Amino acid sequence: MADKSYNAFEMAQSQFDRVAKLLELDEATKELLRYNLREYHVSIPVRMDDGKVKVFRGFRVQHNDARGPAKGGIRFHPMETIDTVRALAMWMTWKCAVVDIPLGGGKGGVICDPHNLSMREQELICRGWIRQLAKDMGPIRDVPAPDVMTTGQHMLWMLDEFETIHGQRLPGFITGKPVGMGGSLGRTEATGYGVIFTVREALKELNLPPGDTTASVQGFGNVAQYAIELYQQIWGKVVCVSCWDQKDQISYSFAKKDGIDLNALRGITDHFGGIEKDKAKKLGYEVLPGDAWIEQPVEILMPCALENQITPETVKKVHAAVKFVVEGANGPTTTEADAVLKDRGIYLIPDFLANAGGVTCSYFEQVQSNMNYYWDKDEVLGKLDSKMTSAFLAVSELARERKLYMRDAAYVIAINRVAQASKDRGWV
Repeated sequence: MADKSYNAFEMAQSQFDRVAKLLELDEATKELLRYNLREYHVSIPVRMDDGKVKVFRGFRVQHNDARGPAKGGIRFHPMETIDTVRALAMWMTWKCAVVDIPLGGGKGGVICDPHNLSMREQELICRGWIRQLAKDMGPIRDVPAPDVMTTGQHMLWMLDEFETIHGQRLPGFITGKPVGMGGSLGRTEATGYGVIFTVREALKELNLPPGDTTASVQGFGNVAQYAIELYQQIWGKVVCVSCWDQKDQISYSFAKKDGIDLNALRGITDHFGGIEKDKAKKLGYEVLPGDAWIEQPVEILMPCALENQITPETVKKVHAAVKFVVEGANGPTTTEADAVLKDRGIYLIPDFLANAGGVTCSYFEQVQSNMNYYWDKDEVLGKLDSKMTSAFLAVSELARERKLYMRDAAYVIAINRVAQASKDRGWV
């Protein structure tokens, strides 16, 4: 997000424009779906621990709710921008549509750095954000969830503030809550596991046993850790991970040719997904520059961190051995780099399909909270596997039938569903 030359919303619109031509959408539908239905900019005054008042800027964007209430996370990040939030809201619309759940797309953010805030200050930001937006959100209007640098605790503070304002118990207002407070079993694993459900199906199609593959993963937060966990369970081997080092303010990659020890790395990782460099060295990891993850001679690359990571510059470093790119993050590949991957014949599982496990399980949590009846973990993950597998197979089949790139096939399905819902409502 720090790259001033990169505009996530322009990239999201460019992706949409390309598929709108394929679908031959009329001008009114293009104009409706190319922009957000509504967006909110808020100021959040917080009395800091030192007694001074600091004003934080926040956003909430609702891209489209033709298929159901807006759904999307709220992220805390010092480099957050409205255009990033706009793009993420649009991608959420397509994500909900491609896995065929009855929700629209939304996204939120606050410009702040939780690394430098006490828990009390973070709580006040959460409550302040809700106070500014409470009348424009709700369990049947717009449902937030955790995202970058927000957790179940942040969601619970937001829920408590929302319920206090409305004088009701409304656990379906927000997802990603702690289990026991309306959260769903399986939600923690859902996004990372969903990534690997799609990888598993792609490997089946190409008759490639998972045990014959290796992977390099960017990021070591929740998505990456659970993607690695399930990938290892199906006998894949991860040889490199990367993460941001808060102390050094730089990213590093940690490589081990015989495969990483996930539990050992988790033991030396902070709650933001940062691995302690010195301890990793003692465990036998080679510490490399942050972008070394993309240079590894592996079959599978999994960007599971932030957007704008595979760019025209970094895509040149992708090793000839790479057969798959699986986008666990939102918008990790720029339009120009995407064209390079396509030309090289690299099989791509696009972000809004690969990482849709999170929003799918959020939908399951929303359903459970609204009816006050909760499923066991196996049932949740079984339903998730079924949804992700069905979505992948539909995209893959369309890609083969129409000789489309996987990203374009996923967009064709998603955009067509949203366009049809908008027409059926009489909006266009």
